[in-house]
Amino acid sequence: MLVLLPPSEGKAASGRGAPLKTDALSLPGLTAARERVLGELVDLCAADEEKAREVLGLSEGLRGEVAKNVELPTAGARPAGEIYTGVLYDALDLASLDAAAKRRAARSLLVFSGLWGAVRVIDRIPSYRCSMGVRLPGLGALGAYWRAPMAEVLPEAAGERLVLDLRSSAYAAAWKPKGEVAGRTATVRVLHAPTRKVVSHFNKATKGRIVRSLLTSGIAPGGPAELVEALRDLGYEVEAEAPAKAGRPWSLDVLVDEIH
Repeated sequence: MLVLLPPSEGKAASGRGAPLKTDALSLPGLTAARERVLGELVDLCAADEEKAREVLGLSEGLRGEVAKNVELPTAGARPAGEIYTGVLYDALDLASLDAAAKRRAARSLLVFSGLWGAVRVIDRIPSYRCSMGVRLPGLGALGAYWRAPMAEVLPEAAGERLVLDLRSSAYAAAWKPKGEVAGRTATVRVLHAPTRKVVSHFNKATKGRIVRSLLTSGIAPGGPAELVEALRDLGYEVEAEAPAKAGRPWSLDVLVDEIH
């Protein structure tokens, strides 16, 4: 199974680890594209703080994020699973997984990023600020920028596995599974059962809990239909809609009353 995750806007501090090595990141087919985005971002932030803050959509209180981006090439790096924080990652709680579940996480979790394209949770990266919705002056909208390199790399990364797509819409724009890969892809919405509405906190926390449940159980569904049964066995209320045509993803709704 390959699980596609959004990043978190909030991130832990980089720490004092060895600096980033772009050629050591997973999915080496993305290296050149990553280095181009990194260079554009660093140049923007080093040249004009106010313009950088505007481009990145940062409030006055987040002005320090611009200076942090300038230091990205030399900043300490930590595993991406430690850098990303927030509701989804708190619920997932990678640090508390047992050794077997951590190995599954390393193989199966892929975090999408405006700066890196996509990284595995074991890839060492510095803390940064650059969402997929950003338009860098030299590259344009990052969601569009990443489509071509992702289309080259992601089908191979998916292989023959089920693809569980938990990304938000901004990050889903960077790669849309097609053809045979799309046919074994399942997208998930989390709905507040009483209102049938998407609620941000419920959505993020439940997605983190779903991933954690799959990792700790060791269940490895071979396709979307098996995933539906696996989630029901794990105690989730799931409504599924198979695609009307071949080569399109399944749609899953997970219904929740509240998050504990």
